[in-house]
Amino acid sequence: MATSDVYPKVKSVQALANKRLRVEFDNGEARVYDCMPLLDSEVFAPLRNEALFRRVRAEDHGYAVIWNDEIDLAESELWLNGTPVAAEAEFTEDLVARDRKPSD
Repeated sequence: MATSDVYPKVKSVQALANKRLRVEFDNGEARVYDCMPLLDSEVFAPLRNEALFRRVRAEDHGYAVIWNDEIDLAESELWLNGTPVAAEAEFTEDLVARDRKPSD
């Protein structure tokens, strides 16, 4: 996508287990974003603290999710690299189904 592309704005965000975010966008879609790979970088390392991670909120104009004045993620990053919630649900259902199969 070109830099002039417009991405949906963040409407709301919820911190999930395993350093994931559930992000709802203004177009009605939701995505799950895995923050775990970011935690090795100096900027995002403070998010290892669960209390800080859970303080995530949507930026007032929908251009990012923010934790404080120094840590944020742009809506384009969340949109492009998040997993659509339907796909995330299917993946979870597959894992549950696999775990329920009787062993031989």
